[in-house]
Amino acid sequence: MSKGIASKYNKVNHNNYYQGYLMTVRHLSESTEMYLKAMVELSERDTVTVARLAERLSVTPVSANEMVRRLGEQGLVSHMPYKGVNLTKKGREAAVNVLRRQRLWECFLHDHLKIEWAQIYEFACSLEHATAPEVTEALAAFLGNPKTCPRGNPIPSTDGSFKALEGIPLSELGIGEKARILAVDATATDVLRYLQERDILPGHNVKLLEAAPLQGPLTLEVEGKVTALGLAMAEFVVVKPIKS
Repeated sequence: MSKGIASKYNKVNHNNYYQGYLMTVRHLSESTEMYLKAMVELSERDTVTVARLAERLSVTPVSANEMVRRLGEQGLVSHMPYKGVNLTKKGREAAVNVLRRQRLWECFLHDHLKIEWAQIYEFACSLEHATAPEVTEALAAFLGNPKTCPRGNPIPSTDGSFKALEGIPLSELGIGEKARILAVDATATDVLRYLQERDILPGHNVKLLEAAPLQGPLTLEVEGKVTALGLAMAEFVVVKPIKS
């Protein structure tokens, strides 16, 4: 690594990051990394449960429960029935390490390779599992140490810290209220493309025109265009209300 890049993060943080890299790349399977990363992503907004993990990773609740049990045996998570799943210190270090690599790759793929926004998460997931710390920090320096990924989500720093988004789900916006889209929490390519086709992207403005009863779809105005969005889909979109 060049001296210029090395100067961008201190020795203590580098050692912590390197230890996290050793844990994730040498000792943890790709599926384990995916579970740990999913837990960090989910915990940014709510309590992590086995059911939510299963939904996030498109696996059965039985499979998710078995993996959580294994992660517990490895000292990576703690799980109390009906009280959710929590990362241990060891588990969080490994998870945030993977999350940093993944979101940096998203920036590179989108900003420099011009990969479609809806596909960057999927492709970044293929790259994150075998990226050495030197490559990760060189990538961060090349990108100008971005704070968020193209989906608007925060990128952890070298010490594993990151600032949570200060927003609410689009589904909680009041009728007639306007907001700015901060981030999209979805990871599935088909969901991301659905949102992309409707211009529901970070940085865009949105106004809730109507909410159908019985958890029906929302009618939105996005960048001057009217569109409909299901309530479940709106949960993936984080917005910051615009005060009149």
